[in-house]
Amino acid sequence: MKIAVPAESVAGESRCAASAEAVKAYVKKGFAVAVQAGAGAGSNISDADYQAAGAVIGKGPDVVTDADIVLSVRRPSSAVLKAMKKGAVLAAGLEPYGDKAGLEAIAKSGVTAFAMELMPRISRAQSMDILSSQANLAGYKAVIDASAHFGRALPMMMTAAGTVAAAKVFIMGVGVAGLQAIATARRLGAIVSATDVRKATEEQVKSLGAKFVFADVADAATSGGYAKELSTEDKAKQAKLVADHVKNQDIVITTALIPGRPAPVLITKEMVESMKPGSVIVDLAVERGGNCPLSKPDEIVVHKGVSIIGTLNLAGRLAGNATPLFAKNLSNFIETMTAKDGTLAINFEDDLVKGTLIAKDGALVHPMFQGAK
Repeated sequence: MKIAVPAESVAGESRCAASAEAVKAYVKKGFAVAVQAGAGAGSNISDADYQAAGAVIGKGPDVVTDADIVLSVRRPSSAVLKAMKKGAVLAAGLEPYGDKAGLEAIAKSGVTAFAMELMPRISRAQSMDILSSQANLAGYKAVIDASAHFGRALPMMMTAAGTVAAAKVFIMGVGVAGLQAIATARRLGAIVSATDVRKATEEQVKSLGAKFVFADVADAATSGGYAKELSTEDKAKQAKLVADHVKNQDIVITTALIPGRPAPVLITKEMVESMKPGSVIVDLAVERGGNCPLSKPDEIVVHKGVSIIGTLNLAGRLAGNATPLFAKNLSNFIETMTAKDGTLAINFEDDLVKGTLIAKDGALVHPMFQGAK
C-alpha cells in the first residue's frame, strides 16, 4: 500500500502532513511512501531527510497518482484531487464548516475523505486530535507574540532604580489553547486571570495558578466538552463582568470558537477603548470573524493605542513542532484503518470513522450535510 504526501498549496502554510519520523514508521510497517519535493521545507525537513527515512521524492501533484492514502494539512489543490485515484483515502484538515462548494469538489473527485477536525472527543481519539495538538502551540505562541509586542516586561522585577510591576494577562476561553496560554504567561511571570462560560474549567484555571473570573450564569458546557452560546441575559452578565475586568489588563488573549458558527464577540470596541494605551489583544478566533470586531486577519490593528493582533495559523508559525504533532495525529488515525498485513481495512462502523468521514462514493456523507441544500 502506498501513502503520498503532497506539498501544501495554501499560501503561508509551512506545515507538512508527515515528519521524517512518521515516514520511517510507515516504511517499517511495510508501506511505500512518496513525498512531493519541497513539502517539508517550511518545517526544516529536507527531501534528503525524507529519503533517509525511506520515502521516494516525487515532483508535482503526480506524487499522489497511484496512492492508496493521501495525507495533507489543508484541503489539497484541485490538481492533487484530479491526480488521486477514485476510492483513495484522503485524511486532512478539510475545514468542514466552510466553503461547501470546495467540499463538494472533494466528494465529486471520488475519494474517501476524512476531515480530521471532526475527530470525536472520546478517550481513544485523543492521540488523533489535530485541534488539540495545534491549539496547544497556538496558545503558547499567542503569549510569546503578545509579550514581544508589549512594550514592557511581563515579570515583576526588583531593581536598585525601582520596582517593575508584573504585567496583567487575561485569557478568555479555557480550552486547550487557553490553558496553554495561561501556563505560558505564568511561566513568564505575569499576573494571570482567565474566564470561560463553562464553570467546570475553574479547577483547571486555579491549578495553573491563575484567577478564575466567572459571572453568575448558567453553565454553557456541551456534552462534548465544547462551549455553547449563552442566553441573551447571561451574555449581558458576562459582558459586564468582562468589561470591568478588561480595563485593568495589559494583555488579553481571546480563544473562543464554536464549531460551525461565527466566533462570538468577547471584546467590544468600547472595551478596547477602555484599555490603557500600549495594551495588547491577541485574537485567536480571527479566522472565524474574530472575538473582537476590530480584528483583521493577518494584521496588527492599532486602535487608540491598543494593538489587536490577528495572526492566522499561529501553530504554523511553529512548524518545527506543529508538523511532527500533526503527522503523529494522522499516523495514529491511519493505523486504525489498516490491517496487520498493511492493507486498507476501513471499519465504517467505527466511531472514529463515522465521526470524521465527510465524503464517499462521490457524495458528502457526514450527518451535518444530510438534508442541507
